[in-house]
Formats: sequence, C-alpha cells, structure tokens
Amino acid sequence: MTPIKAVILGLIQGIAEFLPISSSGHLEIFKEWLGLSDVPLMFDIVLHLATLLVLILQFRARIAELLVAAWNWVTGHGAKAQKQASGATIQVSRYTRQRQNETIILLLIVATIITGIMGYFIDKLPTGGVRVNSIELLITAAVLALTVLVKPNAKGEGRGPEETGVGRAAFIGVAQGLGVFSGISRSGFTVSAGLFAGLDREWAGEFSFLLAIPAVLGAFLLKLKDLGSMITQVSLGNIAIAFIVAFVSGWFALKFLLKVIKNGKLYWFAPYLVLIGIIGLIIG
Repeated sequence: MTPIKAVILGLIQGIAEFLPISSSGHLEIFKEWLGLSDVPLMFDIVLHLATLLVLILQFRARIAELLVAAWNWVTGHGAKAQKQASGATIQVSRYTRQRQNETIILLLIVATIITGIMGYFIDKLPTGGVRVNSIELLITAAVLALTVLVKPNAKGEGRGPEETGVGRAAFIGVAQGLGVFSGISRSGFTVSAGLFAGLDREWAGEFSFLLAIPAVLGAFLLKLKDLGSMITQVSLGNIAIAFIVAFVSGWFALKFLLKVIKNGKLYWFAPYLVLIGIIGLIIG
C-alpha cells in the first residue's frame, strides 16, 4: 500500500462512515479497484476507530451524562435523587435528566444486544464480493429513498427518548444488525429505521450514532487478534496516514449529515448509491 492509497482509503472511510452510503461497501469496492483486496479486515476496523473518535468528541457531553447516569443507576444514587427531587427546581431538573439518561441506556442495551446476536450469525456467512456489495448498495438506496415518505407530525416533532420504547429500540437494533453486510449503510439503515418509527429527527440521528459506539468497539475487540497480521501487510506509517485522514474527513462529514437529518433530506443520497451500485455491477 502506498501513502496515496492510504489517503484514498482514509478519505473513503471518513466520508462514507457518516454519510449514509456504506463505508464498508465502498472500502471493499475501492480496495478491489486499487489492488488491495488482500488487505485484512482489521485495517478497515482501525479506520472505524478513527471515525469512532469523531463520534466520541461530537457527543462527548451526552456520553459523559450517560456514564454518570449509569454510575448513579448502579450505585443507587438515582433513587436518592428521586427523593430529593421534591425540593428545589434544580433537583427536579437533575432527576428528570437522570431518568432520561437511564432510559437512553436501556434503549442502547436492547438495540446493542439485538445487533450483537445478528452480527454473530451474519459474520459467519461468506462474503459476496463486489457484485453482491453493489446489490446491497442499491438496497440501501431504496431504504433512503423511502424516507421521503416520512413526514413530521403537525408540530414538526417526533418521539423523544422517553417515547421511543423498547420495541422501537429493538427495531433500530435490527437495522444496525443488517449493517454488518458490507454494502448496507449502518447509519443509513439506523437513522431511516428511527424515522420510520416516528422518532424526532435529531434524536433519530443521535441514537443512531450513540448506538455505533458499542458496535465499533465490539468489532474491534473481536478482530484484535488479527492486529499483528495487519501490521505485517500494511506499514505503521500508512496506517497512521489513513487514520488521520479518516478522522478529519469524518469530522466534517458528521457535521454535514446531522444537518441533513435535521432537515429531513436523507433521501438525497439515494441517487448516488444507485449510480455507484450500477457501476459496481458492471465493472465488478
């Protein structure tokens, strides 16, 4: 792998990880075209860690709140806050926020369990190559296109964390589980599932990306044993280049996508996926 190819793969990961166009599908297609099909999957996961860092920085305030809420939940401080909530307004606000974060934690656990079960079995299936990847990209395009039918209610709002419920969280977990297939966009499927479930647009995006954190960490831990073989095939310099490029491009891509989700324009990406899917079928 040359530094230029490392830049290309890092750029693809950074942009395609957050834009709903499937980073894994694009990496597989471009690795084939660049003659890098023998680069191990662990390289892709390392690039996912770069975009995971973007997520952690973007949602650092919420993540910190969730960690505190989880600690209070486990230690019983949440129940103590409930008893104190009858006092000052600030105590009521803290208790309300604690309860909301506890709800989010529960939703994330449910969706992650569903994703983990699906990922375990899907990962055992044989990979399909560029043509199958391209078909999966076309499926992603169809799902994104269907979001044009999702209209906000009369007030322009949807369900928040408290109204999401375990069933809708499981539904989004299934969507993320399908994202294990290379050509299926994880973010595209999970955000779309959230919109189909009637979630508020911004909350659908936030839940989707919070849900990605345990998924990426889990995939990294499962493939950690392959780290040594990757280093023998790809130099540390090229890994570092790809990582930095993925982080920088991912930062801007995430900012852009959050605005797109807020405006309800997720279907914008469907035509591109149709184009790249058809090209992949022809050339692959």
